[in-house]
Amino acid sequence: MNAFLGLAEQAMARLDRLAEHSELPDGLTRRFLSPEHRAVADLVAGWMRDAGMTAAMDAAGNVVGRTEGAVPGGPALIIGSHLDTVRDAGKYDGMLGVISGIACVQALRDKGERPPFAIEVVGFGDEEGVRFQSTLLGSRALAGDFDPAMLRATDRDGVDLRQAFLDFGLDPDAIPAIARAPEDVLAYVELHIEQGPVLEDEGLGVGTVTAIASMARFTVYAEGVAGHAGTVPMRLRHDALAAAAECALMVERRAKAAPGLVGTVGRFKVSPGATNVIPGAVEFNIDLRAPTDADRHALVDAVLADVAAIAERRGVALDCHKTIDEPACQCAPWIMDQIDAAIAATGGRPFRLASGAGHDAAAMARITDVGMIFVRCRDGISHNPLEQITVQDAAAGIATLSSFIRHFEPRP
Repeated sequence: MNAFLGLAEQAMARLDRLAEHSELPDGLTRRFLSPEHRAVADLVAGWMRDAGMTAAMDAAGNVVGRTEGAVPGGPALIIGSHLDTVRDAGKYDGMLGVISGIACVQALRDKGERPPFAIEVVGFGDEEGVRFQSTLLGSRALAGDFDPAMLRATDRDGVDLRQAFLDFGLDPDAIPAIARAPEDVLAYVELHIEQGPVLEDEGLGVGTVTAIASMARFTVYAEGVAGHAGTVPMRLRHDALAAAAECALMVERRAKAAPGLVGTVGRFKVSPGATNVIPGAVEFNIDLRAPTDADRHALVDAVLADVAAIAERRGVALDCHKTIDEPACQCAPWIMDQIDAAIAATGGRPFRLASGAGHDAAAMARITDVGMIFVRCRDGISHNPLEQITVQDAAAGIATLSSFIRHFEPRP
């Protein structure tokens, strides 16, 4: 483990450098296809080249580094995570996996080792979907699952995704060409902070992920009637915000009804947004997650039925548009076994746990078997400036990933 402390210290310093590129002066926000995205992409590509990889940005805004195996052009083990953030984020979510992948390639190069297979490290440009509500866009594109209809999505400034690609210097019409054929990928492995408290509770620095939760996400448009706050009696109002607020409380209640379910309403856009005007329109989101697809379907059905009932009772139109529909993703048993072996080989205790968060691995599972390594984070805090890991846990993650790569046996 001590042999990886130097790489971990370098990784932590690089994560600090990436965190300097933010749209917020006093916090970290980095949206897809922004100047800040360009800055971190350039840094990451440079570090990939320093580690001996070729590196370039693809048409979907992903940074891809590659080192060849014994046979140039052969199938690759892909290691990846994302470079974008949520609003007011922590600096390890996503980025730790990319930087750790580079560190592992660097370690191989320093030892003069070359695996028989190619290794690619990918920094996905858009996993969080903050700007265009386009969750997993980069990994979906690599997996051949990019929906061209997404190019019509607009950000809060009215810029559509197609134009954003063009302004960034990328050709959106070239995105289908970056899709990988299954025979060109040996497996996909992602190292990521846990974003939960389980590893900390177990006293462990790393763990093996078994599955990624099923997820559905909706954008909901509530249309009522705007009116004067002082002259319209309460019994005659069609308040869009009151209806939306009732929906948020309903989502909370539904998600509390069974273990493993979670539901969140994290955004409201109110119009006209004046203190003395009854809200006439509200746009908000609903995020629903469950451990299995059956649980997710049941939760979605119940929530949509309640939304319809709230709309009818309040005299408000509520239109739900599904933006994400992700099935549960099972990590491959043969990859989990090899991750367990890597943890044991580096002095850890193998431990398996599920992920309640979404990850790029779920998109990559469309074309290949996937696995994930979780790294402990303090108090389980993530999507928050208080997100924190230790250099020792970073070293444990890099050591585990490095051992996994060095002893990786592709599935026959």
